[in-house]
Amino acid sequence: MRVSISHNTIRKGFVFKTTYYEVTLSVALTHEEKQIIRQRNLQKTKLVDRRPATARNDDRDEKFELRVEHLMDGRTDRFLCATPSKAKIYEADLLVMLRQMKLWLTDNAETGSGTVIEL
Repeated sequence: MRVSISHNTIRKGFVFKTTYYEVTLSVALTHEEKQIIRQRNLQKTKLVDRRPATARNDDRDEKFELRVEHLMDGRTDRFLCATPSKAKIYEADLLVMLRQMKLWLTDNAETGSGTVIEL
């Protein structure tokens, strides 16, 4: 798994320009990791709950979830934050989540073996 994270500054709005701080995430999964995801049907697994800075109060939370399927096939994920600090915190959270995802994929590679213990 190869991860690329970058930060960009974006100005949005027609009349009232607002500055947002975008965190761009690209994940290149190995062939083995993609195969594990497909064989175990892990595409719909939720990785992160999040709400971008541009979200309205009445938007559904499910709309902003980051799932495994969003990172498949080299797709780029973009997330807008209100401040540079929030963008850096989001990046740190992504790195923790991606390390956990790597361990999780390794665990899903093979079925468990039997264990015999004496108590």
